[in-house]
Amino acid sequence: MTKFDVNETVAAVTNRIIERSKPVRETYLGRVRERASQGPKRSTLSCGNLAHGFAACGVGDKENLKGDVVANIGIITAYNDMLSAHQPFETYPALIKQAAREAGGVAQVAGGVPAMCDGVTQGQAGMELSLFSRDVIAMATAVGLSHDMFDAAVYLGVCDKIVPGLTIAALTFGHLPAIFIPAGPMTTGQSNDEKAEIRQLYAEGKIGRKELLESESKSYHGPGTCTFYGTANSNQMLMEIMGLHMPGASFINPGTELRDALTKEAAKRALAITALGNEFTPAGEMIDERSIVNGIIGLHATGGSTNHTMHLVAMAAAAGIKITWADISDLSDVTPLLARVYPNGLADVNHFEAAGGLGFLIRELADNGMLHRDVRTVYGHGMDDYMVEAKLDGKGGVERHKSPKISGNEKVLAPFDKAFQKTGGLKMLSGNLGRAVIKTSAVKEEHRIVEAPARIFHDQNEMQAAFQAGQLTEDFIAVIRFNGPKANGMPELHKLTPTLGILQQRGLKVALVTDGRMSGASGKIPAAIHVTPEALDGGVIGKVQEGDIVRLDANAGTLEVLVDDATLAARPQATADLSGNTHGMGRELFETFRRVAGHADEGASVFG
Repeated sequence: MTKFDVNETVAAVTNRIIERSKPVRETYLGRVRERASQGPKRSTLSCGNLAHGFAACGVGDKENLKGDVVANIGIITAYNDMLSAHQPFETYPALIKQAAREAGGVAQVAGGVPAMCDGVTQGQAGMELSLFSRDVIAMATAVGLSHDMFDAAVYLGVCDKIVPGLTIAALTFGHLPAIFIPAGPMTTGQSNDEKAEIRQLYAEGKIGRKELLESESKSYHGPGTCTFYGTANSNQMLMEIMGLHMPGASFINPGTELRDALTKEAAKRALAITALGNEFTPAGEMIDERSIVNGIIGLHATGGSTNHTMHLVAMAAAAGIKITWADISDLSDVTPLLARVYPNGLADVNHFEAAGGLGFLIRELADNGMLHRDVRTVYGHGMDDYMVEAKLDGKGGVERHKSPKISGNEKVLAPFDKAFQKTGGLKMLSGNLGRAVIKTSAVKEEHRIVEAPARIFHDQNEMQAAFQAGQLTEDFIAVIRFNGPKANGMPELHKLTPTLGILQQRGLKVALVTDGRMSGASGKIPAAIHVTPEALDGGVIGKVQEGDIVRLDANAGTLEVLVDDATLAARPQATADLSGNTHGMGRELFETFRRVAGHADEGASVFG
């Protein structure tokens, strides 16, 4: 295998994405190039327009912005000080502005975007706004960048829907170079296995709220991303393996000298890749079909978040690239699982970073033909630049060393020839119930096939009540429907994980089938999620009746209700009273979103 040979399946999937996308991609690139050729509008703005644009700047910045000679970075920030992952961004604008001035440029905060935490809203009404917040973030970013004062943009975001929303916007403004600047994970707190044990004891009623809260506070204890491998840390992996982060930037803890040095370096690099320099790197041209495939491969190799089976579809679409669940599934079949980070193991992302991190993982994948090496990145050209560890250079700057050739802990980060499993952490399911997604990396082999009677619930609280009443004593598959995008915004149902875990531990065969979502940290219970079409959209999941035998086979990739076609066709579609999901916590403002939301396998987006 030569340096740039690519696995046959990876090449075939990439080529079919290119062919499928060609008409839309060509139109998109034409618009990006036309807009890039025009440059920023500062010099052509009326004097009144321009004066408004720099009125609050200092004297030096104001002078620099009077023409188009000096580059200006637009900062889009998801800062708030309630959420641990985004609190570190408080100091970033000042660092970025300082770095920009040192490099002869200017930086301005172009706008802020909302950042909600699914950890806070799990099981609450606010969770029904979560998925749609992604599209709101994209639109809010567009408002900030629409002032057309900028030569590049940097994006400050970490968690669940924030990075996908920012990416959609960055690609919509694809004529601008884009660099994503992470905040890093919080330091390691209470071990993940202890945390899971305490949660289960609470769900069984063996300890009280006081003990549970004390445990949770030890786990989520300071600034930074939660340390498990859910959607937030999957986001950081994606940005790095797709070349939108500076190399080695993803998992450096906040509040460290290296974290600040990486932030300043990213700002200076953003200035260097504008149209005013010699390395113009517009995001819309840089991110291509190969970059997206690299992201999918990274998701599988790390056992990443199921949420990205929707987010990646929506992100790619913003660049005129059409990917499907079949693409994601076929890549899963050939991508080995190389990382075990909770819930796929007991380690956290700090242990992953210490074992060699993304530099090690990217090299293992690339050297075995699983990545497109010859892609553009914000750092330059090629993925070899990302097979590194970032360190301080002794002068307050960043230097990079080649990542170790041997994993520091093969129980956390495996070499290619010792993969934890031969296939990726995600699997697509299909059958007469429609199409769905399952995360297999945390599910033991003996739990991957479940055939049992259906128990029907239209709300996760209904199942919780049945559990508390002692009604779940036999094997069953929980069918929780009317939780799709059109029904109620597709909330995560992670609240069910401890309950189902208890039942599985008691020896029952249990599984979940839902048109809703689970957390990006969904774990040891086989869960067929994102079922599409959803119940409210005429999906067969709306025709399943109590006691029907449902079969979930994660190995074969099938999801079926064992009822003949004629009987299913004759059955009426179930209905549900969703009036309680239409108001409160701002849900009334999202009625239009629910009405026009696309299918899960199309990205569950409101953008068509």
